[in-house]
Amino acid sequence: MAAPVSEVSPVLEPGAAPYGNFPNYSRFHPPEGRVSLLPGGLLRSLFPAAARPLLGLDVGCNSGELSVALYRHLLGLQESEGSLDQPAAGKDLNLLCCDIDPVLVERAQQCSPFPASISFANLDIMDSSAREPFLSSYLGRFGRSTFDIGFCMSVTMWIHLNHGDNGLMEFLSFLSSLCKYLLIEPQPWKCYRAAARRLRKLGRNDFDHFRSLAINGDMAERITQILTKDCAMELVCCFGSTSWDRSLLLFKSNGSSYEGRESSEQEQ
Repeated sequence: MAAPVSEVSPVLEPGAAPYGNFPNYSRFHPPEGRVSLLPGGLLRSLFPAAARPLLGLDVGCNSGELSVALYRHLLGLQESEGSLDQPAAGKDLNLLCCDIDPVLVERAQQCSPFPASISFANLDIMDSSAREPFLSSYLGRFGRSTFDIGFCMSVTMWIHLNHGDNGLMEFLSFLSSLCKYLLIEPQPWKCYRAAARRLRKLGRNDFDHFRSLAINGDMAERITQILTKDCAMELVCCFGSTSWDRSLLLFKSNGSSYEGRESSEQEQ
């Protein structure tokens, strides 16, 4: 999935997507490989009494195939069902999906079967001057200051390679402060090496931070450590691994800051 950066090249050679903005990502990592690992009724079990609609944030949504598949799975909708078949879907869940690549976002917008309840936006999530007013405006439409659940599917490596150790930690800290639950699919370290190797084979410059990353090795474990030790989150569940060897990890905020915001919003 595409990770946020400052600029994106409009034309990419095969394999040369240094920000994860592959134009046909879902063809080699199909959405069902992830959603099949998630239990049915997950939202009901996580939010048994929460006010609806729930709000979700999908960071690095690429062209939206996985976002739509997650939406359908979480609401128990059939593959063929769209907003015309389920006009009330937006009353249960509204999903904001963002990506750095405007071409992929435009494709997602054109193909979305739920245009009223899934929003696709071109956004660099690492640009605080852009993300904060945009996300605040979206949340303000619902009288909210946080999301109920965030999705970060095969994005952390691209953040890490392009923004370094500090960028990865800042990214995880930001998401943990903004979402009560966070579902993350970290890329393993072998994917870092493969991404760097692809660029070198094409004669392009290596990632600026690759050779200096101190956060390395078992990336699922390292990201778990950052979220649990530095970001006031707890690991709720590992839903297993995809056929391409990536874990799906669910975290929950246990910080008082989120609890306080949630209480004040419910009183409004």
